[in-house]
Amino acid sequence: MPDEEWIKALEDSRKVKFICQELPEDGAFITAQIEGNEVVYSVELTKARDPLSREDVQSHFKGELSKK
Repeated sequence: MPDEEWIKALEDSRKVKFICQELPEDGAFITAQIEGNEVVYSVELTKARDPLSREDVQSHFKGELSKK
């Protein structure tokens, strides 16, 4: 996946903005931010599966996004 960003609505109607940026040597920097929330969850993956799908990125933050 080339650098990409998208918004997804969760089951509870909250919206989350996801960003995936490719890094050199199979790395990736991924983020998730809930709409209206100043907290941004971010992770740098040094060995990302190539290519990462949107579902891969979203599932990485599943635990954090399930908290209200």
